[in-house]
Amino acid sequence: MSKKSKLKTKQDRALPGAEGVKPYDSEGGKTRQVAEMFDHISPVYDMMNRAMSFGLHRYWRNRALRLVTEKLDAAAPLHILDIATGTGDVAFELSRRFPNASITGIDISDGMLNLARAKLDQAGSRACHNITFRRGDSLDIHADDNTYDLVTVAYGVRNFERLADSYREAMRVMKPGAWLCIIELSEPRGRVTHAGYKFYSRSFIPTMGRLVSGDPRAYSYLLESIHAAPQRDEMAELQRQAGFTDCSWTDMTMGVVTAYLCRKPL
Repeated sequence: MSKKSKLKTKQDRALPGAEGVKPYDSEGGKTRQVAEMFDHISPVYDMMNRAMSFGLHRYWRNRALRLVTEKLDAAAPLHILDIATGTGDVAFELSRRFPNASITGIDISDGMLNLARAKLDQAGSRACHNITFRRGDSLDIHADDNTYDLVTVAYGVRNFERLADSYREAMRVMKPGAWLCIIELSEPRGRVTHAGYKFYSRSFIPTMGRLVSGDPRAYSYLLESIHAAPQRDEMAELQRQAGFTDCSWTDMTMGVVTAYLCRKPL
């Protein structure tokens, strides 16, 4: 295969990516289907995360946020947006790391947001003071231009209906010099590790997801969207195409999760 053909194959995979992978009906809109899926599985979402990751989801979250925490003044009155906030785990950790920040978590699933708000009701006064959860879409963030010092997305970009447009919308609401931090599931590249990942992901995860969540498609969709999504250099290239700079990625736990950092130009 020529170098040009290889490049075309990579671009063909990166551009449509996970956008064409939907939880249910191939004819329906992805955003609506993803919201419906998360509404269905929201009661077991946190438990499934713990079980599927063997508790490593907290390590992945903390390591990725540590990378961006080092680039910001933790004591400053920052404005932070957590897109696809889910049940709010990243928002609560951001509150701990940035005690003077104003943190907004948005999600398209009412079921997930209800759980996040329930956690907020049980949190300390500081968390109640500086975190807000509201319904919101990555394609239409209801915020003025140049609002946020930091934007985060944990395990959400695979679910975006139009990833490139979502990146541009995130950049619109970010201040010049602001950072974007993404945590996303990925496929290991090592032969042995990938074989183990393949066996675990194809046998254990769909079966457990079907039995626990009652949704036979949700966790099959999870694996399909991981496989289809752009990863590592391809994801960083999409970020550059959207206008971001200083794009980098860091693999965690043999490549099953990747953290991405990029910046809006000054």
